[in-house]
Amino acid sequence: MSGKTDESFTASERAALAPYFTNLDGPVFALRNLPEVVKGALFARYSRSSKSVRRIFLDEFLDQLQCGEIRNFELEPEVGVERAERLYQRVFDEYGDDSVAQLGGVHLACEGVSNILTKVLEWGRLMAYLEQSTRYIAYDTRVNGRWRYVVPPELEGHPLRAEYEQTLDRLFQTYAEWIPKLEALLCEIFPRQEQDPEAAYRRSIRAKALDSLRGLLPAATQSNVGLFGSGQAFEALLLRMRAHPLAEVRHYADLMLTELRKVIPAFVRRVDRPGRGEAWTEYLRRTREAIQELTRAYTSKIPCEPRPEVTLTDFDPEGEVKVVAAAMYAHAHLPDDQLLDLARNMTPGEREAVLVAYVGERHNRRHKPGRAFERTSYRFDLLTDYGAFRDLQRHRMLTVEWQPFSPYHGYDIPAAVMEAGAEKVWREAMDRSAALYTKLSRAGLDNIAPYSLCFAYRIRFYLHMNAREAMHVLELRTTPQGHPVYRRICQTMHRLIAEQAGHPGIAAAMRYVNYEDVELERLEAERAREARRPPDRFVPP
Repeated sequence: MSGKTDESFTASERAALAPYFTNLDGPVFALRNLPEVVKGALFARYSRSSKSVRRIFLDEFLDQLQCGEIRNFELEPEVGVERAERLYQRVFDEYGDDSVAQLGGVHLACEGVSNILTKVLEWGRLMAYLEQSTRYIAYDTRVNGRWRYVVPPELEGHPLRAEYEQTLDRLFQTYAEWIPKLEALLCEIFPRQEQDPEAAYRRSIRAKALDSLRGLLPAATQSNVGLFGSGQAFEALLLRMRAHPLAEVRHYADLMLTELRKVIPAFVRRVDRPGRGEAWTEYLRRTREAIQELTRAYTSKIPCEPRPEVTLTDFDPEGEVKVVAAAMYAHAHLPDDQLLDLARNMTPGEREAVLVAYVGERHNRRHKPGRAFERTSYRFDLLTDYGAFRDLQRHRMLTVEWQPFSPYHGYDIPAAVMEAGAEKVWREAMDRSAALYTKLSRAGLDNIAPYSLCFAYRIRFYLHMNAREAMHVLELRTTPQGHPVYRRICQTMHRLIAEQAGHPGIAAAMRYVNYEDVELERLEAERAREARRPPDRFVPP
């Protein structure tokens, strides 16, 4: 098979193409030095042109190329933008083909956002996110004289603003004061072993202390989030944000739209257009308010029954049988329903053999079986502290929804805090946090009251996922370096899949779910990090 394309270019054309394509002769190449809108528009033309992308670029986008004239092109990042903008406008308006907005992406940074807003930013499935970690970053220093938390715009000029800031200042002060105290205690409880590098041990102690104390941080705590997504994903995110009841969320939507219009203006053209984006935003707002009002009417007088931390609320008793049938589907000639009957009539041992063959020998957790494991799913209702919710909510290939964050489900106290003799300090911090929440709610500021609540307070949410995604989540979140709270939650979910759902074969396939008791969660990972580090390389603390 030839690695060459049948297409040829003149010398002047090659000179014009060279800055923008990684090669000019092969059938596989990448685009570079072009705005995202141009890259997307070039690919969009595939569906309506018999030309190659490089030929489309020459004929339709590279306006500077004139009559075969040989020129030495310097990189011109705006090349073809006007043409691309016109193409996108025509495709959107005339054809309604939203898929072209999937063809260009942007890296966007959102800094100084509250932990309430981070959950809104990370709600969509079709984007990639990275967020500052409360595990590795200590919030123990002020920036420009202020602790790192958001004051909601709704408090501007409000009489409760001063109390809000005083309460959150005290929470941060308590958090900062207890970091060195808890680190000292942890060094006594977990003395350094001779084989442990000093730097690895120090970072592990630090992570354990921050893990234990993060419950003192309020949801208003600031974070930085990096996002990468297509134009279509950003459009959907902005529409949701513009309909959101919180002013912070709507404000950041405006800031994001301004910046996105500098790099992919065609992709976000509809966001605030009357009759298009504005109508969608209004639809989202109206439906949210309607279902909120009805839900309150139906549920406000019903007492909340107690539930454990993890409840498996829905599963398919035949799920494992269906996975067996799905595993055989791609290798058979029988219709789906006939394969399902076949799987039902197999003995347990025969079904186990199919699953074992399909899963194969997994040498690490990244070796995962195929789509047959998507044939069955599980719905878990969870009641965990807000910190664990933040970690589990970021899994995008499952379905997640959460209830309003409130103090009504109580809070957790980490074991290390109890051992440090800080229970009284912890409870006082929780009480201050809840008291502020109550005052904000009674003042008609229900929407922003959650900003005041500490991460230690519990929130109810559900995770709905197929068995393939469950394998990914449960194996990843039970690794020894994971936070002890979400490790415990995911271990429980794994047990419920095997025992309550009655899917032992599926649970057995998740062989990298880790039940090992770990004292210093980060220590093994930090040892490995030190072992990989070149001797002359500086590793920050």
